[in-house]
Amino acid sequence: MAISELPSHLAPMIRSLHPTAAILVALALPLPALAQDASPPVPSEARTANQGVAATPDFDEAVQRAGTLPALRTLQIAQAGDVAVDRGFRASRTDRAANIKSASKSVISALVGIAIDKGLIEGPDQPIADFLRADFPADPDPRLARVTIGNLLSMQAGLERTSGGNYGAWISSRNWVRDALRRPFVAEPGAEMLYSTGSTHLLSAILTKAGGKSTLALAREWLGPAGVRVTDWERDPQGVYLGGNQMAMTPRSLLAFGELYRRGGVAEDGTRVLSEDWIRQSWTPRTTSRFHDGRYGYGWFIDTFAGHEGRYGWGYGGQMIYVIPDLDLTVAITSDESQPSARSGYVQDLHRLVSEAIVPAAETRKAAAPKT
Repeated sequence: MAISELPSHLAPMIRSLHPTAAILVALALPLPALAQDASPPVPSEARTANQGVAATPDFDEAVQRAGTLPALRTLQIAQAGDVAVDRGFRASRTDRAANIKSASKSVISALVGIAIDKGLIEGPDQPIADFLRADFPADPDPRLARVTIGNLLSMQAGLERTSGGNYGAWISSRNWVRDALRRPFVAEPGAEMLYSTGSTHLLSAILTKAGGKSTLALAREWLGPAGVRVTDWERDPQGVYLGGNQMAMTPRSLLAFGELYRRGGVAEDGTRVLSEDWIRQSWTPRTTSRFHDGRYGYGWFIDTFAGHEGRYGWGYGGQMIYVIPDLDLTVAITSDESQPSARSGYVQDLHRLVSEAIVPAAETRKAAAPKT
């Protein structure tokens, strides 16, 4: 949910507030949009004028409806491993990198799960002090020692948010990790959900310490077997990659990431990338967002779409990855990153696209599929 991040057109105002202009200029600019993905190309005979795989007739309505949404840039639909729709709109392409904004919080959650699977992190109940104590304030609030990795994943750390109106000051600070940790407690650890990119950035710092490599290197190494590649990513002044925002990958990589979860953590070639147990934990509702009553797990929102329970990652502007397990369905959407998707109602348009056009077609396809 990236309603709390500042759009790029506000960055000039932020830059004028702090001398670290070079950092903020980088934050304000869109991430490279021309980086190639390592995914295999779509066969040329399947390409359309809009680029990609021609939609099967079942999804014609969904594609037509997507084309009426001015902010929508790419749409991909996969069911039971078959990519049925791979379309770009308004000169956009699914093999060119896009900034997935806060949908990257779901990626951070996956990396934490893999680190736990590898024994680099004990589990979600491990205190963050085990990794970040050196960055604690000189006289820390005693509650800081009680904050766990799971609290950061579910946005229940209790610390004042670094998102919303606090985002500009946070990214203007000299040390984003220490700034997030020095903020006052406004709730008890494990209590209400306080959506904050500072929390996922702390997870990125923890992953860097636990894995002995940058979070970008870990993401490429651990998620690469599933066809997921991060092409570019913003860093803080200390070189820690920004956990939970400003991550570039192609829409096809975003779809591959959703497909990894849809397959229960196994890559297409059968390689185990992520444990089923971590997916189950990530998709377990733990709290509720005060902004829109959405249930939240570990980096994933949970909602019902036309009677089917789904999980989704959500980035500012409408960068979306949906997984609806009982339909074997994965949907990836990228959108104009410069405009909000929550207060504009656009994210509800995307939810309706899924509920009213994509899910019914997926139901029809599943019912017609040969029984094995």
